[in-house]
Formats: sequence, structure tokens, C-alpha cells
Amino acid sequence: MNLASLLVVLALAVPLVLAALSGAVREPLRLLPWAALPGLACALAAPWGTRVDAPELLLGTVLQLDGTGAVFLGLCAVLWTAAGFYAPAYLRGTPHPRSFCIAWNLTLAGSLGTCLAADAASFYLAFALVSLPAYGLVMHERSDAAWRAGRVYIALALFAEIALLLGLMLGVQAAGSLEIARVREALPAAAHGELAVLALATGLGVKCGLFPLHGWLPLAHAAAPVPASAVLSGAIVKAGILGLLRFLPGEGGMAAFAEWLQVLGVGTAWMAVALGVCQREPKPVLAYSTMSQMGLLVAILAGGASQAGIGGATAVAVLVFAVHHGLAKGALFLAVGVLSGPGRRGVLVACAVLGLALAGLPLTGGMLAKLAAKEPLGSGLVAQAAALVGAGTLLLMLRFLHLAARQAPGKAHAGPRQTLAFGALAAAALLAPWWLAARTDATLLPKVLEAGNAWTATWPLLLALALAWAALRVGRVPRVPSGDIACIADAAWLRWRSRPTRAPAPSRWDLQAWRAAGAGASRRALDAAEKLSYWRVAAVALALVALGIGLLLP
Repeated sequence: MNLASLLVVLALAVPLVLAALSGAVREPLRLLPWAALPGLACALAAPWGTRVDAPELLLGTVLQLDGTGAVFLGLCAVLWTAAGFYAPAYLRGTPHPRSFCIAWNLTLAGSLGTCLAADAASFYLAFALVSLPAYGLVMHERSDAAWRAGRVYIALALFAEIALLLGLMLGVQAAGSLEIARVREALPAAAHGELAVLALATGLGVKCGLFPLHGWLPLAHAAAPVPASAVLSGAIVKAGILGLLRFLPGEGGMAAFAEWLQVLGVGTAWMAVALGVCQREPKPVLAYSTMSQMGLLVAILAGGASQAGIGGATAVAVLVFAVHHGLAKGALFLAVGVLSGPGRRGVLVACAVLGLALAGLPLTGGMLAKLAAKEPLGSGLVAQAAALVGAGTLLLMLRFLHLAARQAPGKAHAGPRQTLAFGALAAAALLAPWWLAARTDATLLPKVLEAGNAWTATWPLLLALALAWAALRVGRVPRVPSGDIACIADAAWLRWRSRPTRAPAPSRWDLQAWRAAGAGASRRALDAAEKLSYWRVAAVALALVALGIGLLLP
């Protein structure tokens, strides 16, 4: 085994080994900063095309580092390293550090594994690792909100796993091979190709937070500790984007499906804006901002697939956009913890710069990402709606800054290590898109200086400022509970449970009652889960899926 292959293996092996050691060492939190460093070394040093075959594992494991995987691997490794550097002091003195570290390292292994998997079985296993152990990160604090967020998260995560399994099995059967490239090529002409693509898009769309499967995202991001929120928003949701990039048929295949997916992505982006500006705490606003940006990323992917296929300009746009968003959003989540300590004004200024960059301010990495997205988005009505998402992003960032500035300083978690981690991630968010654009498509750089492009990037921001001023004049913003659609489901559950006892139930349109109903129903649902656990439900669902696949396959 040469050095490049060894780096690929170590990228996955080290987090798994550290997960095992976390249950034995005295201070497992000290291991967190080192877990992702082999993955970062692999992304930077291993040549593209490095391949590791392990026919004795699963159904024949194949790990491969290509250009797309290297970019996503580097993004995930940087985020996990910065958050791991940030976490020990933030979590010092909190209960259950060992379980947090085990969940952290297992989820990290899955996050890096999705970037390296070249066969369907390995991708499915990596996706399961990035999804299921993250439950331990979401409910780490064991509060009512954390239990509720974890309940919603694990239910949707299991649903995503079932849908992804169905899509992969149909795709593998059509391709006659486990290799992802062959599965993707075989889907357009497969007998059940439409069903396979729909199942894949559903399973991966849950991870991206696409409507109406987004309910977990604002709840989980708000309930998780700050370093876990940073990797949830910056890295873990990118597993869904990478999966769509790998599996969504290209070369114009299934153009009608791709067009509908583009509409869904843009609709998700704008719905997240409408819900996010109605939040009352900083972290849910950032979570809805992530949902909005992921919807836009899905629209870019689907737009490219509906035109000339995924590749070239579409791949560049997705990579630049994903890297910029992942680093910037990870830094903003880390800022929530840093704001509780000294130096609030400087941190708020840095957050304002990051927010403007996310919205596409001229001469920033966000403008580069929006310029790269022009070609795959096309020129129709949906593309114009997508181009205006920058205005919605700025509204969300203004809302976040407003809430963060009003938030009273609490217990200071911010020491030099936390401030350094935030600063390094913020600097990377501002610089990395330029480096990546220069490496992938140097023609983007001169376009930043063109007056027409600068005005196209500026006027949506001016519109957002005008809308923000109007909202301040009105002085009242509607209140929507974090999790929105999950709160409606909780309220419906509570109404159903209250019928036998004639207990009062919340009004159908009372948003305040939705929030209260969600908090109150969480414990009742957990009691019911003890009698009929999610794992038993998952086992029955998987058995039904296997039966359905058996009936579908010839």
C-alpha cells in the first residue's frame, strides 16, 4: 500500500479508532481536534484518482478520491477540525462527554466516508454513519427541547435511510454493478428508473432539509451544542448534496424530474426565508438560513441536470457554493458561543462580513458562487426567483445579527481557543472560494470586476435593506415556532391523545400553542416510544421495503 492509499484508509480509520478509545480514556474531549486531520491530509496530499479496493469488506468496498470528493473531503475535514478544536473548553463540565465523543467520531467517519465511497454499499454505510450517530449530538444536553429534536431527527433519518436503500437497490439492479458511476448511468433507462431517482432524491433530500422533510433541521441545529451545530450545518447536510451530485442522472436524463426538483429547491429556499425571519433566537435563524441555501444548491444541481447534465459548469458552481456556505455557516454557529464571552463587538463585525458574503456582496466569495450558478440555473422564471434568494439570505443575516446583539452575555465559553477557531474558519470562508475558483474555473475571477455583474449582485441586497427598514417601521414580526411542520405534527398528536380525557387542545392556527404543544408532547411521545421504539418501526419498514423490492425486481 502506497502513501496515498494509506492516507485514504487513515482518513476513515482514525475517527473509528478514536470512537473506540473515547470510552476508555480519561478525558475523551481532548481527542476531538485530531480526529479529522488525516482526512485533511488526504484531501491536500493524496493525488486525485487514488483508489483502494477491499473486496473482503461488505460486498466489495471501493474507496476513491476524485476531484469532487477531494473538495468535499477538505471542506468537511476543516470544519470538523475547527469545531473539534473549539469543543473541549465549550463542553468542559457538561455531563456525558464520553457518549458525545463516541457520537462525534462515528458521525465524522460517516461524513468523510461519503466523500470517498465509490460503490453503493459503502456510500449507504457511510450515509448511515453520518445520519444515525448524529442523534447523540442532537440530544446531548438531555433537555426537553433536545429530546424532542432528537425524536424528530431520528424519525426522519430512518425514513431517509429506507428511501435511500430502496433507490440504491433499484439502481444497482439496473446497472448490474455496485459502482456509483455505473448506477448513475443506468438510471435513465432502467425499468424502475423514475422510482429509483425519486427514492434517492427523497432520502438525500431529507439530509438537505428540502420541504416538506425539513422539520428536523431547525430543531436539531438549535438543540445541539454549538460545535455540533457547526458541523451539522456546515458539513453533515452536505452529504445530501454530494449524494445528489453523485447519483442524479446527467446528460439530460430525466429532464422533467430535474425541473420539478429545481422548483422544489427554489420553493424551499424562499420558504426557509419566510420562516427564518420569524424566529426569536439566533441559532434557529441560522438553521433556516442553511435550509434556504441547501434549497438553492439543489436548484443549481437540478437546473444543470435538466439542461446539459451534471458536469462542467454545474459541478464548479456546486463546489464553490458548497465550500463557501459550509465554512461561513460553520463560523457563524461557532460565533454564537464566542458571543457569550468578551470581544462581542469584533465578533459581531466579523459575523456581519460573513453574512454579507453569504448574501452575495460584490467582491466576496458569495458573489463568486452566485456567478458560477448563473449558467446551470438558466434564464426562466425559476432562475429569476433563485437569483433573488440573495435578498432573503441578507434578511436572515440581519435577523441573526439583531438577535445576537440583543442576546445577553451568559456564561463565558469563549477562551482563546474558541476565538481562534472562529477566526480561522471565518478567514477560510472569505478566502477559500477565490482559491477554489482559480483552480476550477479561472474565468469566474474577471467577471467579479464587471460593472454589470456588480449591479446584479447589489440590487437584491438593497431590496433586502429596504424590506428590513420597513419591518423595523412596523415594529412587529410574526412568531413561528422553530421546527414549524414538526410543531404542527406534535399539536396534532397532542389533540389526538387528549380526546379520551377531554383535555383542552390548542387551536389549529395558534402559533404559540404549537410551540407549547410540541414541548408538552415530547415526553408523551418518548413514553410511547419505549413501548414501540423507532428501531422496531425501522425494522418493520425495512422488511416492507425489502418485500416491495422483491416484487419489483424481475
